[in-house]
Amino acid sequence: MTKKAQFKFSERSKRHFEGRKSKKSANRKERHAKNQSADIYTLHSPPPSVETAYTTNKSVRPLEAKTSSQKNYINAIKNNCLTFGIGPAGTGKSYCAAAIAADALEAGRVERVILTRPAVEAGEQLGFLPGDVNEKFAVYIEAFRDTLNERLGSGAVDYYLRHGRIVAAPLAFMRGKTFSEDTFVILDEAQNTSVAQMKMFLTRIGEGCQVVVNGDVEQSDIRGPNGLADAVSRVRGLPRVHVHKFVRDDIVRSGLVRDLMDRYEVSH
Repeated sequence: MTKKAQFKFSERSKRHFEGRKSKKSANRKERHAKNQSADIYTLHSPPPSVETAYTTNKSVRPLEAKTSSQKNYINAIKNNCLTFGIGPAGTGKSYCAAAIAADALEAGRVERVILTRPAVEAGEQLGFLPGDVNEKFAVYIEAFRDTLNERLGSGAVDYYLRHGRIVAAPLAFMRGKTFSEDTFVILDEAQNTSVAQMKMFLTRIGEGCQVVVNGDVEQSDIRGPNGLADAVSRVRGLPRVHVHKFVRDDIVRSGLVRDLMDRYEVSH
């Protein structure tokens, strides 16, 4: 082969090699771009709902009251700054409050939902359970999780929890905080607060937030004065404050629960 032919062959080989190299590089970039996009999910605003591959089906039906008492309670929450829901278990106090909060968060009417409970259950406190504070308190907040998943989808709930849009914390952690505008706060199992704890909680309320306090004054697990009963007696007549009382006939959980409540009340 002559030197001229060798040179032409070498140039063709070089161009062929560089072409293959360029094609491989382009393929790598394309694969990298696909991998990057696979980790991205889109926030649609408004409303700020979250769609991810792992989101379970959420309820598309609007919140509907099962009883006239629930209807009045829902209207009270929507039209007042502070609403007390008192009455026996199974009347839908926690469910209605959590559903309204979830719908408000999704629609963009509030920026954050705070869920809290006193760390008292039948004499057991947070230190009784293993794990860090978040793991311990998760036991006390699970009552809200099913409702939130139903209204928002589990993927959206996980997203909101990770980014601080839904906050679950023990009541003791509320000290020193202010419930700012565009915040929806639910205090559940409030019959287990002391008078001092309830005062601390209620004085966190800032302008423009919505607060719901739920509990059964007859089922307190603490010794001494009941913070919920004390607060209800103090707030009557205040503007933008409503006290809604459920009775045993408002129980919607099951007929058996109503019968059991009858038996326990007779035995006392």
